[in-house]
Amino acid sequence: MKKRKLTPKQQAFADHYIELGNAYQAAIKAGYSKNYAKGNVVKLLENVSVKSYIDQQMKEIASKRIMGATEALELLTSIARGEIIEEVVVSTFEGTEKVEKIPDVRDRQRAAEELLKRYNVSESDRLKDKLLEARIDKLKAETKNEETGESRVVIVNDKEAMRKAMQDGSGS
Repeated sequence: MKKRKLTPKQQAFADHYIELGNAYQAAIKAGYSKNYAKGNVVKLLENVSVKSYIDQQMKEIASKRIMGATEALELLTSIARGEIIEEVVVSTFEGTEKVEKIPDVRDRQRAAEELLKRYNVSESDRLKDKLLEARIDKLKAETKNEETGESRVVIVNDKEAMRKAMQDGSGS
């Protein structure tokens, strides 16, 4: 089936609909009468050509303006690795000053946790991640120690859970 080209009014309607989110107002702004708009905006929105045009425009807008999953994961990864430089305001004797710094350990830890959440797909996978959770706990303890100035790290060793996680992960 061949796709029909939109009339100038239909295209104006679709553009205004994307802008306003209100079919009735979009129809009036595109030049349709109020009576026509009251009874026919649903038909306009169901028109295959109009619907296709709106869908295409929305995809373009979304790809340009809205962060996708890949971009979000890349950002979290950059933060976790300390690759991103952020600008912060600090107090000085003369007032305030903007300085650049890498994310602190706490922000990097949170980014790593957010990344790891996306990989915990099912309940059975959580068993496999016991070792990973132990590493996260260790990182949390180290972070706390950095903040408080303590140099002691306490690691809880659950050999049975780690052994089970290792066995489940190897496919035995």
